[in-house]
Amino acid sequence: MTLLGKKQSLDMAVGIARDEDAPVSAFQQFMERIGAFWTFGVLILMVVIFGFVAPEIYTKAAWLATAGYGVEYLILAVGQTFVILTGGIDLADGATLGFSAMAGSLVMSNLLNHHSSGTEAMTLGIIVMLVMGTFIGFVNGVIITKMKIPPFIVTLGMLTAITGGTDLLNNGAEVTNLPGAMSTLGTVTIFSGWVPIPVLIALVVALIGGVVLIRTRFGMRTYSVGSNEVAARRSGINVDWHLIRIYMISGFLSGLAGLMVTANFTAATPIAGTNDELYAIASVIIGGASIFGGRGTMFGTVIGTAIIATLTTGLVLANVAPFWQQVAIGAIIVAAVAIDRVRVKVGTD
Repeated sequence: MTLLGKKQSLDMAVGIARDEDAPVSAFQQFMERIGAFWTFGVLILMVVIFGFVAPEIYTKAAWLATAGYGVEYLILAVGQTFVILTGGIDLADGATLGFSAMAGSLVMSNLLNHHSSGTEAMTLGIIVMLVMGTFIGFVNGVIITKMKIPPFIVTLGMLTAITGGTDLLNNGAEVTNLPGAMSTLGTVTIFSGWVPIPVLIALVVALIGGVVLIRTRFGMRTYSVGSNEVAARRSGINVDWHLIRIYMISGFLSGLAGLMVTANFTAATPIAGTNDELYAIASVIIGGASIFGGRGTMFGTVIGTAIIATLTTGLVLANVAPFWQQVAIGAIIVAAVAIDRVRVKVGTD
């Protein structure tokens, strides 16, 4: 097929998906605008409320704490955004974070024990983290596409398997013998100490993800697959290969998040990444993405992540019991999905 033919086929797939939503009523347009902007309003309102309850939230220390939470959530959420846009879900990204971090940290520690330089140990350890995460994502994608098993089941099974595997790697113990440069990566800041390097890395990842979604053929195909997979296949898109790459991206970013967490604590623990998949999914859904696929933005994911991170810090500063954090996040997710469901229902009426 020629390049022009491929473009026409892709346009046809996207067009079919869009036609399903026509005609667009005034109320539907209003609901679309809510999906785009309500999360930003929630973030501002949350900051104002916590400002009254716990004024310390406006301090530099509180910002750095919020940024610390946000780094791993955002990097995972970027990968989760690609997955959810295709109508899938990755329940294994938190566990992949922990497994990749433990595997890479063990490589660093063992190399240091054999008198390798810190630079060599850190470089190889980082490569292991990223490759391990990507490989797990590849396995998820292959099972989902070739065995036709729902993503929920596949990634839930992978979550269970690699959670146990993380404990087996080092018999449930932490890895603390890491190169000094890891601590530097996790603690160095810029702009008078207000922006940690990991935050900058996370924002760059989100920016790249956003550009890929809105400026590349890969991004167009991601939306197309999520909007109407049948139409995407008929237009000539290799949906299986596209989905495999989507899960590889999620796995790669899980490995990168594992690196950031390890650098932050200068240690790898078996519980790293626990429940992080829930925060990542929450960030994407709260940010306005449709759980049914085909709609969402990277900007929305960034705002959704900011809400989760701010909520986490705010509740801690307000001396609220930790379990209420789960209740609050759950309530916000339900509200976000409810709004999305209304949008979908209105669009099909």
